[in-house]
Amino acid sequence: MSWAGKRVLVTGAGGFIGTHLVEGLVSRGAEVTALVRYNSRNDWGMLEPRYGTGTKGIRVIAGDVTDPGCVRRAVEGNEVVFHLAALIGIPYSYEAPESYVRTNLIGTLNVLQASLAAGVGRVVHTSTSEVYGTAIYTPIDEAHPLQGQSPYSASKIAADKMAEAFYCSFGLPVVTLRPFNTYGPRQSARAVIPTIITQALTSDTIQLGSLDPVRDFTFVTDTARAFILAAEKDGAVGKVVHTGSGIGISIGELARRVLAQVNPQAKIISGEERVRPEKSEVMRLVCDSRRAWEELGWRPEVPIDEGLSRTIAWIRDNLDIYKAGRYTV
Repeated sequence: MSWAGKRVLVTGAGGFIGTHLVEGLVSRGAEVTALVRYNSRNDWGMLEPRYGTGTKGIRVIAGDVTDPGCVRRAVEGNEVVFHLAALIGIPYSYEAPESYVRTNLIGTLNVLQASLAAGVGRVVHTSTSEVYGTAIYTPIDEAHPLQGQSPYSASKIAADKMAEAFYCSFGLPVVTLRPFNTYGPRQSARAVIPTIITQALTSDTIQLGSLDPVRDFTFVTDTARAFILAAEKDGAVGKVVHTGSGIGISIGELARRVLAQVNPQAKIISGEERVRPEKSEVMRLVCDSRRAWEELGWRPEVPIDEGLSRTIAWIRDNLDIYKAGRYTV
């Protein structure tokens, strides 16, 4: 499939994965409309230092996916829609669950309705491994039962099912991509790897929540490549597709790997204020990505220690954008 001149919308384009996806699409010659959330500062998020108003191949617009008119105008004229806009912080979902329903469910509904009305050729909807809760079995395949162990995961389950409904009911050509934990440059401080790295660069004490949960980490350029493949391959339409390494690493082991590269003398402390409610903590998420290989021809390419090294280097060079020493929910 040639991306040259193809008209593409990316929602959540100013975010962590969104910016890497935009870069991949622009480098392939696509004409990208990048939807970022409106704010009075006209701040484009992580797109800001990378693209100016005259950059070839990208048009940045500000809006809000919870506004159906805004979404309809953004979708019009595009052939492919990548829907990444979402509220993603799990701890904050305990404090503001209604906002997660508005953005993650209603926002997704708006994107699906606008895409159907505009005759979009492919919608790639973003899910999360958190929809599974604590695994009944691992590695987790796409048939694993869903369980909403946080308001965030419940809102994403609802959004995924809405995408499924639009495929089944209306024939909308939608693929639901379900990345397991993505990490890399530009990730916000609310995620565990930037949390560990920023503390390791500025302190001899690493404050974390529970050290026992196990996660499956994928470098962001690998995840962005999976999004592009999901838009190219017809066999993925109507399906959920996992992306992950198939390797589980505990949070404690992850922290030790970071410290080995940054600050081997630092101490790791599990703090009560950072621990999730007992029934909400997801203990083990490890990916079965065979469908991604079979349908997309996708496998991860960046090993965890190399990815951590690249992430550490980026955060070290951009430490001023993180509030080191301050817990971000």
